Amino acid sequence: MAAIFMVGDGLIGVLQPRRHVDLWKDDALGTEKLVKPFVDRPGRRRLYAVVQIAAGLALAARQKQ
Repeated sequence: MAAIFMVGDGLIGVLQPRRHVDLWKDDALGTEKLVKPFVDRPGRRRLYAVVQIAAGLALAARQKQ
């Protein structure tokens, strides 16, 4: 489940970095501080998203049936 979330969230971060950060920066249960480094920095968010997708895929690859 975590791998699916990481890949999906990362994909949205790559395709719509500003919108994605905007969704999390206001009244989002304390995540405001976590997304602060990405506000007005779409390139940084995209880079993080690519790492997030890679980590999600690596996690999924380690899953056993």
